[in-house]
Amino acid sequence: MKVGRICHRRPVTVRAEDALATAARAMREQHIGYLVVVAPEASGERARPVGVLTDRDIVVTVIAKEADPRALTAGDIMNTEPVTVSENDTVENALQLMRRMGIRRMPVVGAAGELIGVLSLDDVIDALAAEIANVAGAIRNERQIEGTLRP
Repeated sequence: MKVGRICHRRPVTVRAEDALATAARAMREQHIGYLVVVAPEASGERARPVGVLTDRDIVVTVIAKEADPRALTAGDIMNTEPVTVSENDTVENALQLMRRMGIRRMPVVGAAGELIGVLSLDDVIDALAAEIANVAGAIRNERQIEGTLRP
């Protein structure tokens, strides 16, 4: 199964120059803990991920160190080396990368490096649950068909 098939295709983004409060507000309003930081878009180009920012980053880097959040931007605390995966990559490869890097979410990019979506472990679990439901349905249907053909 390809990553592009199961990823969330409407990621919430901020720019590096956005105030940290703006990023935190977006997380609160969207009920998420992960934002993709994108480079300003040139005319006609899609946004490219240049970083990621998590609610944990805000807590560990700002709150725990008693820094002034009003003086910071998303770019000040974002992870500047986001691990990305291609929309055409397999979910298996993405999971191996997530495991190796110790991450639960990552930006999904297209062939030109443009942001396509975000893949999370929740997306993978949902896809696997659907596959398991199909297996269970096949078993159930086999029993019903056999019961009908051989009463």
